[in-house]
Amino acid sequence: MTQPIRVILADDHAVVRKGIREFLETDEGLEVVAEAANGREALALIRESRPDVAVLDIQMPEQSGIEVTRAIRAERLPVGVLILTAFDDEPYVRAVLQAGANGYVLKTAEAQEIVEAVRAVSEGQSALDPAIARKFLAHLARPGLIEASVEPLTERELEVLRLAAKGHTNKAIGVQLSISDRTVQGHLARIYDKLHAASRTEAVMRAVTLGLIPPSLDESEPAQG
Repeated sequence: MTQPIRVILADDHAVVRKGIREFLETDEGLEVVAEAANGREALALIRESRPDVAVLDIQMPEQSGIEVTRAIRAERLPVGVLILTAFDDEPYVRAVLQAGANGYVLKTAEAQEIVEAVRAVSEGQSALDPAIARKFLAHLARPGLIEASVEPLTERELEVLRLAAKGHTNKAIGVQLSISDRTVQGHLARIYDKLHAASRTEAVMRAVTLGLIPPSLDESEPAQG
């Protein structure tokens, strides 16, 4: 049998955690292995339990969800990060993506949408609330906000980025392009540098805004690999 996706849930409101946990665990493929009431506790649990996905609120005592995300990425912990919050302000979205989160979903989303976001993040995909995506893309499209000096991507880098935009994992990208996972990682690192992006999600959104790849935020093609 396939192992369930192991999730750590962090929110400073016990009632909110209880509700989120209940509808996450209605999916037999998800298992909430621990809960945290503040950011410091969440980070300690993540270090100890190594879950597949950490579902974090932004505003928490001790450490914010953004600070926890930065720590996860700085320590190179193999954990997908999904921010689940009530805040839809563009500065929060930008800060979360720059910190390295894989997804950003509003608490007003339907239960199934949040479940699907957790699954997407566990598979290496980006998960962005549609309303957030539209707002963020509109912000990036304002004159003067996109660097005019973006270094051109090579054809291979564009191939990697197109597959990443469709939600493919590094392994699946490597299989399709007949290259190793490590080579895919190297291409992604150079893509991030050229596009001034801190995460896969931000790189894809910036590339869409710049017209380098077609919009794929609404594509439903499942990840492979």
